[in-house]
Parts: sequence; C-alpha cells; structure tokens
Amino acid sequence: MTKKAAPKKKTAKKKAVPVPEDLEINRRREWRFDFPLDTFIEGSLADGAKFKEETRLENISSGGAYFTLDSGVVVGSKLNLFIELPEKLADGKRMRLRIGGITVRLEKPDKQAKHQGVAVRFSDDLFKIVPVKKTGKKK
Repeated sequence: MTKKAAPKKKTAKKKAVPVPEDLEINRRREWRFDFPLDTFIEGSLADGAKFKEETRLENISSGGAYFTLDSGVVVGSKLNLFIELPEKLADGKRMRLRIGGITVRLEKPDKQAKHQGVAVRFSDDLFKIVPVKKTGKKK
C-alpha cells in the first residue's frame, strides 16, 4: 500500500498595494510631538568638561527628544534635560520636567549659527518635576 501525497492547496497571490509617493515612512516606535518649550541642558563633553546651555525643545516623545546645542556633544553623552512646563500645567507655578538622556544621533552643525541637532533617548523612566530656580534673568 502506497501513500499518496495530500493535494496542494491553492492560495490566492496577494496583489502589491501601490504606495503613494508623498507617504512618509516613520520608523520611530513612539509618536513625536512638536513642542517648542524652553529647555535647559546640562551634561559632560567628550573631554569630561561640564557644560550648561539653554535651548528650545523641537520635539518630544515618550522615549526621547530632539533639540539643538552649541556645546559639541558626542553620541553617548549623558545629558539632563530641564524642560520648562507651561504654567497652565503647573497650577500657575514655574516648573520644569527633569529627565536624563543619552545622545543617540547628531546632525551636522548649522554653518551660520553653529547649532548642532541632537537626538536624545531618555535613559530611564525616572523623571521629576522641579521648581524653576530663581535667577536674575527675566524671560
């Protein structure tokens, strides 16, 4: 007695779906939001020197942020971001979100302003809301 092979099932071939030319493909895991908030950055440069710089956040997600700096950080730099919160979110008080991150991508510095695009991945889920320290400067 010989066994016969089972008949092959016929499967319909999938047709390729045309992709619109103007479609942007986003490989990020989280949605990024354009959120132009004043941000204070502190960290260390490749030579170990500490720096502090004010900038403006360009976008943010649950996993990272993007902004520009003049300081010349390198990929892997550990940074602390102090993001100024709108007073409406802080019951009329001046507060900042403090969160740590690591630079994961750098863009070429702007030739005129020398600003370098910096992408940071938040290094942990720990963040803290802290009051804005009073300085002599007015915004």
